Amino acid sequence: MAGPAARRRSVGVNVGGVMVGGGAPVVVQSMTNTDTADIDATVKQVMQLARAGSEIVRITVDRDESAAAVPEIRDRLATMGYDVPLVGDFHYIGHKLLTDHPACAEALAKYRINPGNVGFKAKRDTQFATLIEIANRYDKPVRIGVNWGSLDEELLTRLMDDNAASPTPISASAVQREAIIQSALLSAARAEELGMGRDKILLSTKVSDVQHLIAVYQDLAARCDYALHLGLTEAGMGSKGIVASSAALGILLQQGIGDTIRISLTPEPGGERTTEVKVAQELLQTMGFRQFLPVVAACPGCGRTTSTTFQTLAKDIQDHLNISMPEWRERYPGVETLSVAVMGCIVNGPGESKHANIGISLPGTGETPAAPVFVDGEKVATLRGADVAEQFKVMVADYIERKFGSGRQNAAE
Repeated sequence: MAGPAARRRSVGVNVGGVMVGGGAPVVVQSMTNTDTADIDATVKQVMQLARAGSEIVRITVDRDESAAAVPEIRDRLATMGYDVPLVGDFHYIGHKLLTDHPACAEALAKYRINPGNVGFKAKRDTQFATLIEIANRYDKPVRIGVNWGSLDEELLTRLMDDNAASPTPISASAVQREAIIQSALLSAARAEELGMGRDKILLSTKVSDVQHLIAVYQDLAARCDYALHLGLTEAGMGSKGIVASSAALGILLQQGIGDTIRISLTPEPGGERTTEVKVAQELLQTMGFRQFLPVVAACPGCGRTTSTTFQTLAKDIQDHLNISMPEWRERYPGVETLSVAVMGCIVNGPGESKHANIGISLPGTGETPAAPVFVDGEKVATLRGADVAEQFKVMVADYIERKFGSGRQNAAE
């Protein structure tokens, strides 16, 4: 079976102790949607995102009050044992905020700069230079993040005019993609002229259209070796955002493009911000790039499975594993590689269960009311009775303890 393409060679960037690029595993990141000046709310959400698995968290720094809050946010998180790198998201007045708030400049692990709104006309170069000089002073990396919703209009207009005068003009969408790429590369080149090393620069070129995103990153990846941050901007809400982001990022990752990712989902009303972290992890895990959580295989159900027992049990097991993982990562090293199968009838049930570390094949319609359990490919028990689900959950817990916990240590001794 064909696997993913070899990872594109990129320069590694150290972001607050997390390596991005340079052959490191693809990093998951997210962003708060709290008012950063609200220290309590921001600390709480950063903790939630970090516990969910976000390895880098970006926060908005848009005014003096938010800039002043950053050092305390960093310190409170550290006191509670959360050393997740914080990235400052700067637009319009980042040069002023970092100049006026040196403690903020020091506390952040990285600065995100948008060349489309760092400054306009004569002020652009001066204000961009200020941001880079501050980053150099505090030894901080930057992400030069171009977004087609805030693209440098002067650059785009010039390229459109050049294209109109060309004997072989290209499409307007192709010109826009070129403007996005040039904005990123020209800004990166200017940062290097100002003394910033290539190991301090990440690039992103975000759009909200799947095919345009794939095309722009393919072109960008072919033209530079900077570390790349992937994300479909304004992906949308619910399944639409999940499918669109997974389709775009999945294709790029399969081609070896991308060093860190964010799934930019619009939260459902009252929904959890952590959903985008879980989706990013599931994408990387499903494609075989990283392992974050135990895998629960469950059949979709059909006319042979009129009982909902397998659905309830699959959900119970999945929920239990997700809730337990923050503790289990510390207690059971390697538990994220666990695979569990919960199947609903004898057609694929026994075979699928044998492929898992531990699996159960529940009886389907008209089948004998017995549920064989397989451990590492071997049948070890047949469960019966009304409490089959509870019996199996106990067996899963025992297996985890034996394979990943003290039971493994005792066996080794």
